[in-house]
Amino acid sequence: MKPIVNPSFWRGKKVFITGHTGFKGSWLSLWLHHMGAMVTGYSLQPPTSPSMFNVCHVNRLVKSVIADIRDYQQLHTAMQASESDIVIHMAAQPLVRDSYRNPVETYAINVMGTVHVLEAVRSTRGIKAVVNVTTDKCYENKEWVWGYREHEALGGYDPYSSSKACSELVTSSYRQSFFSNAYIATARAGNVIGGGDWASDRLIPDCIRAFEEGRHVRIRNPHSIRPWQHVLEPLHGYLALAQKLFEEGEPYASSWNFGPNENDAKPVEWIVERLCHKYGNTEGYEIDAGSHPHEANYLKLDCSQAKAKLGWHPQWELERALEKVVEWFRAYRDNQDMGRVCIQQIEDYMRN
Repeated sequence: MKPIVNPSFWRGKKVFITGHTGFKGSWLSLWLHHMGAMVTGYSLQPPTSPSMFNVCHVNRLVKSVIADIRDYQQLHTAMQASESDIVIHMAAQPLVRDSYRNPVETYAINVMGTVHVLEAVRSTRGIKAVVNVTTDKCYENKEWVWGYREHEALGGYDPYSSSKACSELVTSSYRQSFFSNAYIATARAGNVIGGGDWASDRLIPDCIRAFEEGRHVRIRNPHSIRPWQHVLEPLHGYLALAQKLFEEGEPYASSWNFGPNENDAKPVEWIVERLCHKYGNTEGYEIDAGSHPHEANYLKLDCSQAKAKLGWHPQWELERALEKVVEWFRAYRDNQDMGRVCIQQIEDYMRN
């Protein structure tokens, strides 16, 4: 069967990525470079230390512009200089709990950052396809037991979720109001996991830090259910979507869900128990019963559209995804070439 992401399509393509120094952006940069694309990245410095970007030496593989998405003029200059064919917008303030602490910054980055990207695209010739990466949390959460579909109402209890819903609305407005030559879509993914994520207040990084320090994992909401998926799953979707936008245009210029199969939407506690087992951690975990800001309890995505129209399907079930996480962090602990480890995992994923 013909793969939905065709390496020969990407060979020689000029791709502009915002947020390339982050966890997902670094994985995407490595994948694109491996397929022969010429990548220009625009982002702030890596958000964590250590970081996937530095550990895998992504800066050696892409043209890297270290700058702020809130600086429109610098963004515009960098995008025009890149002479890109495709734009993938991933720069964001991505953490729910940080959005409670810094709501103004969250809206400035996630909403006006999107405006700046689309304005820059609008005045840059040659760009044919744009994918704006938002989140599964952009939906008005009703704690349904079924998955949200792309036409469901947008919303957001916390500033992060709300700001991403706003980013969706901005994209829809720009698509209808201004664009005729560039085709624009939004991509909504679930909770991504993978090697190289060291962010705070994320379950997998919190677990890995606890394992390495020989202490209990502290979890806030053990029964909350999330659509967990390996980071390569949504990236595969973004690449497939960008390729379709470039090749076929209008039919794909809409919103798309990229989540796991239904049986991989699991409670937090299940994830921690499986990860403890796979990592060989004997300390276990404990419940943090303190007071915490509101977070959704139940969240799933319906990905029927991506499966039917893009031919995209999850490749790795959750057990395999967790094994890949453990494999990556053990390789890092053993001082292996982490860029090579990532490429091996990407090749393994594509062989599926």
